[in-house]
Amino acid sequence: MAGPNAGRSGRRWRTLSAQLKAQRLPCWLCGQPINYDNDSDPHAFTVDHVKPRSTHPELAEDPTNLRPAGARCNKSRGARDPKPGLGTTSRDW
Repeated sequence: MAGPNAGRSGRRWRTLSAQLKAQRLPCWLCGQPINYDNDSDPHAFTVDHVKPRSTHPELAEDPTNLRPAGARCNKSRGARDPKPGLGTTSRDW
């Protein structure tokens, strides 16, 4: 069972966060580039839990539940479900 700090600190969390950061993917919430080099930027890298820790503590350190997000997007989302996107296009435009 996950402890109270699971998904926020500890060796496993640092490893998972570093692995996600190394991929340098765009924000999973808005699709915009993330600033991976400046922690004070509004779109700095943070790790977002797809299913929030508050409602799914067992998934706090599950790699399949973690996504890269810009700090502003992650904070504004909070523990709510992400806003639906437009989806994917059927072909390259």
